[in-house]
Amino acid sequence: MQKRRYISVILPLKLEWLPCYWTDEDIEVGDRVTVSFAGKEYTGVVARTDAVPDIAEEKIRKVGRVERDMERILGTEIELWQKVADYYLCSVGEVYKAAYPSGKINLEQARAEARRKVCLNRKKTLDAIVLKLEKLNERLEKKTLQAEKAKDGTKIKAKCLEDIEKIKTEITIGEVAKEAAARSLKAAENGIAACYDSVSIPVNLSSAQQKAFDGVMNGFLSAKPVLLHGVTGAGKTEIYIKLAIEALEQNRNVVYLVPEIALSRQLEERLHQHFGERLLVFHSAESLASRRNTAEVIRNMTADKGGYIVLCTRSGLFLPHHDLGLIIVDEEHDSSYKQDSPAPRYNGRDTALILSSLHRDCNVILGSATPSLEEIYNTSVGRHILVELKERFHGSEDSEIEIIDTKAEWKKNGMVGNFSRKLIDHIKETLKNEGQVLILRSRRAWSSVLQCNDCGEILKCPHCNVSMSYHKVTDQIVCHYCGHKAAYSGRCTKCDGQLAYLGSGTQKIEEETAILFPEARIARLDSDSAQNKSYESKVIKDFTNGEIDILIGTQIIAKGFDFSKLSLVAIIAADTILGIQDFRADEKALQLMEQLRGRCGRRGTRGKFIIQTCQPDHPIYRQLTTPSDICSGNLMMERRNFDFPPYTRIIEITVKDIFEDRVERMSARLSETLNSKLMMKSSVTPPYRPVVDKIADQHIMKIRLSFKKDRELASNKDLLKRLIVSFEKENRYDGHIIIDVDPS
Repeated sequence: MQKRRYISVILPLKLEWLPCYWTDEDIEVGDRVTVSFAGKEYTGVVARTDAVPDIAEEKIRKVGRVERDMERILGTEIELWQKVADYYLCSVGEVYKAAYPSGKINLEQARAEARRKVCLNRKKTLDAIVLKLEKLNERLEKKTLQAEKAKDGTKIKAKCLEDIEKIKTEITIGEVAKEAAARSLKAAENGIAACYDSVSIPVNLSSAQQKAFDGVMNGFLSAKPVLLHGVTGAGKTEIYIKLAIEALEQNRNVVYLVPEIALSRQLEERLHQHFGERLLVFHSAESLASRRNTAEVIRNMTADKGGYIVLCTRSGLFLPHHDLGLIIVDEEHDSSYKQDSPAPRYNGRDTALILSSLHRDCNVILGSATPSLEEIYNTSVGRHILVELKERFHGSEDSEIEIIDTKAEWKKNGMVGNFSRKLIDHIKETLKNEGQVLILRSRRAWSSVLQCNDCGEILKCPHCNVSMSYHKVTDQIVCHYCGHKAAYSGRCTKCDGQLAYLGSGTQKIEEETAILFPEARIARLDSDSAQNKSYESKVIKDFTNGEIDILIGTQIIAKGFDFSKLSLVAIIAADTILGIQDFRADEKALQLMEQLRGRCGRRGTRGKFIIQTCQPDHPIYRQLTTPSDICSGNLMMERRNFDFPPYTRIIEITVKDIFEDRVERMSARLSETLNSKLMMKSSVTPPYRPVVDKIADQHIMKIRLSFKKDRELASNKDLLKRLIVSFEKENRYDGHIIIDVDPS
């Protein structure tokens, strides 16, 4: 019998210490074990095999069982969890819980589903190649006709002949890829789905893209992350793909990070053309079995199988990665990378940088048309390398901007519901020319506010200090904070008066659009409709293929989609985007508008970007037409003057309680404690109520701390965490305080 060994175990719990257990079995760091803690069984991860007990040995419990059939956690995974926990001031157990959420999976079922997906993906790859070949042959035919009509010896003739040779080369390569894809599909249909073929369609970069690619490769030589600042429509994706191919050819694996599931869907088919079954997909819309299989494939993928590229949202950073050579962070500025709840409240962009540091010579490229001020700051101080791509791929000009003053339009009878007559005319002209229209309304539902005509009462959620929204599709009133729903009666709960609709959401805009443009094919995409993932995917695909004329949605439609026929983008009630109480409000508004502006006119034609607003003189609109470096310079100056990030680090503390008087008392006491202990190390605001100060029956107070970005930052953050843990213990107030590092 072996000697008793003491081990430290990471449990999926918020613990500031690692419980100690003993075992007499052979065990290694990373092994999964089932243990008892506080009367419940948990599956934990062995963090140390040489633990020194700090309690009496007879009180230490034995490991229940060693889970030999469960995968061993890699050392780099545990190291990543610890670094994330340290930075975001949470426990390593909370990070483990996020990385390995509970849920029993039938492995055979997961593998069977994966095989079905392999067949489906290989069929998609083959179809995409066939479609590409059809388009290439159409282009060849047109160019041949142009060449025949052009006079000998002219530049036009020479250019046509040059293009013809390029197209013929692409067709030849495409035919080879088509045969390989057909063989791959047949193998998968016959059950031979364990191979990881790469069906590669070549990446042809323009001269501007090639220059940027070379700049990125040179930047990697400095062993620093590279920011690719490319205008919308410049073709950043092609550069990412070529970088990924280079990494895989060196037997290194690749992570391709995107902020939204919807964006990953459009990218997936495109990437399959280049990487075949080496492309893996991981996000919350995938089934649990599919995600389990993806993790298994990544864990067991070796260089002789070709390596892997995983397209994922932020949760994919916690997969069992090994031999990483490249991490791509697309749309690095996007606030969707930040997890608000539960802990760890991490930012995917920053966690990607942490992950890269754990892998030898792992390069990071962060891409955006509208970089965050944090990234601009990083490049200005030499922490990251800046590479610019200022030329749009198809050479089209920036979209024309038109600001429509809705106050003035109302006065002269120039409005029809939420649409100005000017916008209506632009949409009609666009549809007449067979173009597509994208309409953004930042609020969902049919009406965002309901007010009584008699007593003036605004209908509020019984559990939150926020107005209820009316959803006409389901004929319900819904709270967009806690999710409370109720049947809609149309009557005031206070005096039984008739309720009036105030504010218009995407549902009402969709209804008005259908009346104004009865012949148009219309669809809506917001967080309500996107709950049906198959519907969301179909809408994006149909709009991409030109089968939808007008798409209405919330900010989800502003992500980095590529819609070739889109020529008009409009924002309805843009003032709601500007009215956010946040020091990042101007930055976020500019990013959103620039992203929307860049969605249209992407195939050589100039698009039109229309903004309907009651504040036409707002400085944000002037900055839209200002060079981005001047614009970011102005915003950066404001941040420096007011000691805001990126010049400082902000940590937001939220105190929640069902009792209003207690939350006020405890937050005041906590603020006093932090002020006295962190004097000269941080500025601490007095407790304040946020705009929405009650959610799900919990009253809310906030405290904001600002730390200098110096060598003492890490130790000051650690002191803050210890002070809060001590405060919770002394006041028996556990479970009420939330720490959010770098709030979005």
